[in-house]
Amino acid sequence: MVVTVVVYAADRQDRDGARLVVGNAHGKQSRVRVMWADGGDAGQVVEWAQHVGGWTLDSRKRPNGASRFQVVPKRWVVERTVAWLGKYHRLRKDDEARTDTSEVLMDIAMTPVMVRRLAHIYANDSS
Repeated sequence: MVVTVVVYAADRQDRDGARLVVGNAHGKQSRVRVMWADGGDAGQVVEWAQHVGGWTLDSRKRPNGASRFQVVPKRWVVERTVAWLGKYHRLRKDDEARTDTSEVLMDIAMTPVMVRRLAHIYANDSS
């Protein structure tokens, strides 16, 4: 499930965007223990996430010297979610004038996935 969404301009570095995500999740997500990020988000952000929310920021990057495709553990979770979001026409192209509109549209697009998961959880709890 998508925990938090932050959309920012393309001229911002990913590590700075990671700070926005961590800051947005702070105080809202008490069940989150580990966050995954790609290799570009490593460095001071790892310590900052631990300090701000007590979260472990597990930074994943492709092995050194890899010139071909390499499966990076846990990255498939993000790629699958992006594919789900790609089914929604408004999210295929970034035509929104405001970033908060894009954030809300992602929440709306993920609603069916979250409802199905909750229905599955409650169906299994009642048996």
